[in-house]
Amino acid sequence: MASVAAGYLPILLFLGIALFISGAFVALPMIASRFTGAHKPDAAKLSEYECGFPAFEDSRAQFDVRFYLVAILFIIFDLEAAFLYPWAVSLRGSGWTGWLAMMAFLVELILGYAYAWKKGALEWE
Repeated sequence: MASVAAGYLPILLFLGIALFISGAFVALPMIASRFTGAHKPDAAKLSEYECGFPAFEDSRAQFDVRFYLVAILFIIFDLEAAFLYPWAVSLRGSGWTGWLAMMAFLVELILGYAYAWKKGALEWE
């Protein structure tokens, strides 16, 4: 039973060190800004903002659906780039099966891109 608990000791040490370092990365810059004079709040710094512009309506107002469409399209095509690099690195090992699977994946993404373009999801006023 003691050997099982001893097996978890490196994990606990790693978590403890990680928590300490991440806490230091949060707390030390705030402490340093107090001592160096960088902490000078004014009305502009303390004002509430959302999406880079000041809020001038109720915070529960609905956003235009285009914000969400652009975000979803960005995630889709960002994942495409994330899948392309490992595929290109391992192309020799995967052979023709891997190549055909990636071509099917790319055709599907190109069709999705064409559909989004046709529907006007990429147009911004």
